Order: sequence, then C-alpha cells, then structure tokens
Amino acid sequence: MISDPRPALLALINGFQVTQAIHVAAVLRVADHLDGGPRSAGELAALTKSDPDSLYRLLRALAAVGVFREDEDRTFALTPMGDCLRANSATPLGAWAEVVGSPYYWLAWGHLLHSVQTGESAFQNLNGKDVWRYRAEHLEQGTTFDRAMTQLSGGGAEAVIRAYDFSTFCHIVDVGGGQGLLLNAILRAHPHMRGTLFDQPGVLAGAGTALTTDGVIDRCNIVGGSFFDAVPPGADAYLMRLIIHDWEDDEAVAILRVCRRAMPETARLLLVERLVAPPNEVRATKFADLNMLILTGGRERTREEFSDLLARSGFELTRVFPADTHHVIEARPR
Repeated sequence: MISDPRPALLALINGFQVTQAIHVAAVLRVADHLDGGPRSAGELAALTKSDPDSLYRLLRALAAVGVFREDEDRTFALTPMGDCLRANSATPLGAWAEVVGSPYYWLAWGHLLHSVQTGESAFQNLNGKDVWRYRAEHLEQGTTFDRAMTQLSGGGAEAVIRAYDFSTFCHIVDVGGGQGLLLNAILRAHPHMRGTLFDQPGVLAGAGTALTTDGVIDRCNIVGGSFFDAVPPGADAYLMRLIIHDWEDDEAVAILRVCRRAMPETARLLLVERLVAPPNEVRATKFADLNMLILTGGRERTREEFSDLLARSGFELTRVFPADTHHVIEARPR
C-alpha cells in the first residue's frame, strides 16, 4: 500500500514558516542569550525586548523542529542546531539566517515565477539594480551578507584544504576572497606560501584583522579592485571560491579571461564551486541554482558545463576534487 504523500509535501510547502521563525530568532540573538544555559521565555523576552507570550510561541515552535529544547517550566535551552545561531559558534549560521529572512531577499524569492517565465533575475526586475549594487547602497544588508559569507566559508575552508594539495604553490591569489578566511587557512597550513587577497575595497575593510591575529599578515598582500578589470599578476595559483556561480556564462567568461591574462603558463586556476548532480540527487545544489537565478542571474553548473566555460576562457579543466558539499575544479592555461 502506498503511504499518503501529502504530509511530506505539506511540510515542504510550509517550509517558509520555519525559515522566518529561525530568521527572527537569529535577529533577536536568542541563541547568544542561551549561551550560558537555559532561560525562561520571560527572561528571554526582557533581554530581546519582545512580547513574552509571542516570543514563547515562537520558541516552542522552533523547539518542535529541534532548534531549541523546551522544558516543562517554559524554559529553553540550546540544541546542537540552535548552537549554530550563536555568534561565536564553531559552526555559525546565524548571519545566513538573517540574510535569507530579510525582506529584500524574501521578496525576490516571492517573484520566482517571473524568473522562471523570463529567465531574468527577479531581484533585478524588482529593484532596478543588481543585488551587488543594492547591498553596496544598503550597508547594513551588505555587512550582514559579508558576515554570512565568512561564516559559511568556515567549515568549507578545512574541507578544501583536505581535498586539494596546495603545497606545490609558492604564491596564491584569492580572487574575490572577501575577508580572507579561506586564504588565511591555506597560509596557516603552508608556512612557505605567500598570498594575495583580492576583492572590492569596501569588502576588504577589516580583512587584515584576522590575518594579523592568525600570524599570516606578513605573508599576505591585500589588494582592492574589480575582477572584471584586472587581478594581481604573476602568481602560480589563482583561487576563486563561489564566484563564478554568481554570473551567467558571458560574465563568467569575462572574469576567467581576466585571470587568464594575469597567469603564467605554468600557473593553475582553482575554482571552489558546487557541481550539479545527476537527476533526482543533491537537492541543496539544485535549490542553490534557483537562488542564483533569482538573486544574481547566475547558475550552478555541471562538470561538463564548467569544462565548456573554461575552454571558452582559455583554460583546460584538468581534475576535480570533492570537498564536502563543494568541489575544487583545477584548470590550466590552454
């Protein structure tokens, strides 16, 4: 007998409710207030300046899906999932929860139909500007997004280092490297190596702090600019983590050709990206692809699509290394 498929489908349909509930808990910093141990809903309401009854209803709903744990006396405690919402968590996701529940992001997803029917970015259509310009003009949103990207890079950096042998390189340029978390980790793992962190000047603000704290700033240059214009030349490896997926093919080719012009013939290009899996597999990547369609107009790609894209840009794809949920795609100048 076939089981009723409706409950599972209904859970998917109503998934937006959990997204928004986690977003509110992240904005209110509930997990940070629970860092020292369980607290009552009343205490948390005072700390977050919230209505006690409404906050209790929010927290008990999140406890029902495992984000918090509710005890009989209306006290709440962190679970392993809830701990990820703490600012100082070893596996932080709070900033991303803030981003995805924000009105500007949420509204764009509400216009997915436009993207599907036209092939256009819903965000661009709604706002008359791309998401990068929007975040530059709304500094709070841009700062939260940059913090989210740094958080999401954390565990991914270790996975990349485990997956790929960087030891043969002497100088690596991290193109679009943000606050430098991945480059920082690579330099710490390879004391002989020099690095260059390259991104837009506004993004790089404060990037030197962690590099200094971790003792690698003396081996790292921080350079501002646009990867559509030029990137620092002469290194033996050029790294881009989750950059190419933000762009459609023509823009992606333009970025890659700029890198190609800067690279010696012996250098290597390393793209850290998701790879679209075969049919019916790895839903996270396929929904990330929709996110690219809506927000940036970009896309996730298959291995074959990356190979074609690289060939158009003057590269040959040589090897692909699994790195947890992502892959390290290695290419050489052709």
